[in-house]
Amino acid sequence: QVQLVESGGGLVQAGGSLRLSCTASTRTFSTYAMGWFRQAPGKGRRFVAAISGTDISTDYSPSVKGRFTISRDNAENTVYLQMNSLKPEDTAVYYCAARPEIIATMHNEWRYWGRGTQVTVSS
Repeated sequence: QVQLVESGGGLVQAGGSLRLSCTASTRTFSTYAMGWFRQAPGKGRRFVAAISGTDISTDYSPSVKGRFTISRDNAENTVYLQMNSLKPEDTAVYYCAARPEIIATMHNEWRYWGRGTQVTVSS
């Protein structure tokens, strides 16, 4: 069982930046791919970004590519999502997820989930 705890959400003006963090409770953190998803009110959970466990490959949703950057620190069991040039449409609850090694973009392919952190971007 892997527990995930997100932090770093908040209220920011359009054009601003936020950095989300997610810390995992596992001794084998480097063997897990880590991902970020988001869910806006009335919408489904959507893929944002993911990073693999050991070869550090990444994938991004087209809607955030070039603005968001996912990274990880295996020594700290933490994955980050740096969000720049934020837009009102980025407003959502952001969830951290984990699955063994390989990146996936469908939410039902991820095994472990955090409780989410709210990001609100004002216009």
